[in-house]
Order: sequence, then C-alpha cells, then structure tokens
Amino acid sequence: MSNAQTAAAPSPAAAPSQAASTTAFTVIAALSFCHMLNDMMQSLLAGIYPILKSSYALDFGQIGLMTLTFQVTASLLQPLVGIYTDKHPQPYSLAVAMGSTLAGLILLAYSTQYAMMLAACALIGLGSAVFHPEASRIARMASGGRHGLAQSLFQVGGNFGTALGPLLAAFIVLPNGQKSVAWFCAAALLAMLVLWQVGSWYSGRRKSPAHHSPSAGLTLPRKKVLLSLAVLGLLVFSKYIYLASLTNYYTFYLMEKFGVDIRGSQLMLFVFLGAVAAGTVIGGPVGDRIGRKVVIWISILGVLPFTLILPYANLFWTAVLSVIIGLVIASAFSAIIVFAQELVPSRIGLIAGLFFGFAFGIAGIGAAVLGEVADSMGIEFVYRICSFLPVAGILTVFLPNLERR
Repeated sequence: MSNAQTAAAPSPAAAPSQAASTTAFTVIAALSFCHMLNDMMQSLLAGIYPILKSSYALDFGQIGLMTLTFQVTASLLQPLVGIYTDKHPQPYSLAVAMGSTLAGLILLAYSTQYAMMLAACALIGLGSAVFHPEASRIARMASGGRHGLAQSLFQVGGNFGTALGPLLAAFIVLPNGQKSVAWFCAAALLAMLVLWQVGSWYSGRRKSPAHHSPSAGLTLPRKKVLLSLAVLGLLVFSKYIYLASLTNYYTFYLMEKFGVDIRGSQLMLFVFLGAVAAGTVIGGPVGDRIGRKVVIWISILGVLPFTLILPYANLFWTAVLSVIIGLVIASAFSAIIVFAQELVPSRIGLIAGLFFGFAFGIAGIGAAVLGEVADSMGIEFVYRICSFLPVAGILTVFLPNLERR
C-alpha cells in the first residue's frame, strides 16, 4: 500500500462518524415504511378468511390452500428474484412489486369464485417475493457501512405491519365486509409512489463511481461458507418455530392455563410483539458495535434459560418472561441476515431472498404443525417442547469470526 493510500485510509475512530454521515436515513426510513405497508396488506389475508368462509361456504381445507398459495409464492420465489436481481438490478422493481400487491387486493375484494381468490393470494405473495430481496439490497447500499442498523430499521417496519394488519382487519374489514379490502389499495398506491422515488435514488447510486469501486471481500473456503450458511439456516429455523408458538398460540395458552379473557390475552400479545419490534431495532446497531456473532450467541442460546422457565411460570412471570424472550430472540434476525450477506457479498439479493423466504415459510409451516400438536397433546405441551429450541444456538460455535478478518 502506498503512503498516499495509507494517509487516505480513515482511522478506526473516524469510521463511525464517517459511516453516520453517509448513511441515507431517508432512504432507509422510506424502505421501512413501505415494508410496514407491504406486511400490513399481506396480513389482511388472515383477517378476511372468516368473511370468505361464511360467504362462499369454504371449508378449512380451502382456507388452508389459500394460505399455502400465498406462502409458497412469497417464500419460494424470493431466492429466484434475488438471483436475477444480483445479475440484473432492477431499480424500479419495488414499485412494480407493490403494483402486484395492489392487483391482488382488488381481486380479493371483488372475488366471487374460489379460483379468483387463489389468484389474489398468488399476486399478493408475488409482490412480497419481489419486494424483500431488492429492498434489503437497497437498505444495505444506503447503510453507509452500518449494515446492522440499516437491516434492523428495515426489518422493524415489517414487524409493525404484521402486527397492524390483524388489528385493521378487525376494525375495518370484518365490520364492512369483503369489498372494504379495496380501501387498502390507497396504502399500495402510496407505497408505489414512495418506492418509485427510492428506485430513482437507487438508479443514480448505481451509476456513481463509488458504487462500482472494488471492495474487500472475504476469502473463506467454499465449504466453510456453505457450512456457515447451513448453521445460520438452522438458527433461523429454531428462532421462527419458537416465535410461531408465541405469536400464533400465546393468547390460547393464556386463556387455557390462567383463565385470562380475550381482551387481556390480546393485550399481553401486543406487549410481546412490542418487545419483538424493540429487539429487532436493537439487534442491528449492537451487532455493528460488538460483532454480529456475539449478538447471535446472546439472542439464540442466551434466551434458553427464559424459554425453559416459561412453561412453569405463573401469570405475572409469564408476562415478564415473554417480554424478555421477545426482546432478546428478535435481535438475532438482522444480525443473521447481515452475517450471511458478508459471507457472500456478491450475492446480496440471493441471500436476502433465501433467508426472508425461509423465515416466512418456516413460520407458516411451524404454525400449522404446532397447531396439530396442540390439538392432540395440548397447548401447554407445545410450550414445553418448544422451550428447548434455543439449544440450537450452540451451533454458533461453527460460525467464523468475520470481525477479526
């Protein structure tokens, strides 16, 4: 390295301030906002199921097929979208994705035949599949080097949207009927406008010399990279199966074990989801500061004592433990995504698509499987067996120390 290059290199102390000055918070905020709208609209599906079931005499198998259509489209297409956009970036694909969601909402609002309902689910799933990989790539590009912070802020928007969707369905869709789903097209249109502006920023950034400058990459052996990705996949599996047990069956658990009424159980679920959102925000910047592997250790294996105690706690400590669990375990996902992207820095879209799609699919499959277990063995049994899932955090020992490299 020449003297001029040495002099130009920023000192470690100066790096955080320079990163902060180049972090495009407006772009990240726009992506997080649209992530909220996207996940809010897709979570309306579950809210409209009771209306569709009663209006068109659907059985539970047909309802399940609608969910499967959405989940398969949203999950399986994400890696394919990521592979394509890694080679052929599409700055305005995010706006197009929202257009697909908009079309799905309109079709869902005015569907009178079951085939139309399935097509609506597929269109909404397609919008989600296109949105996540490219939005994650743009968030990383806008991070100014603070990859964990950017990924956390982007991810928390989706958390809020997922929590908001059922609430809006309860207060808007259920009282006003199937056609009221079309009202949410306004949210899709707003997201399209915002994402068109983000696409313009992305397009200009790609053309800048700084974007094309060579960057240092990892030189890990291929087998080590594949092993690390497999370990990260198993950690995501354990995290999202456990979260599925809480987000889908927590209210039933509280009502059955402690006799809590519906309103009280919903309030405790809301508090838990708030802790998940807070943990999502915290995990990214903490990972930027102390290292993502440390965050993964703490958030997966570190939550094990609390999950083991939860099935045997009284109501008060159940509430306290659920907040701690939500706060700690949610901090892992942003760290896992960024860790995986740093393992394969030339495949940002593919990695985002794989992990978002895998997480989404695991959550859906896990909820269905745990429901069957709860029917046959009881809801308390579900929480006892799921309490051991964070043991998978021990696999973190096989991850390389990227910060040292």
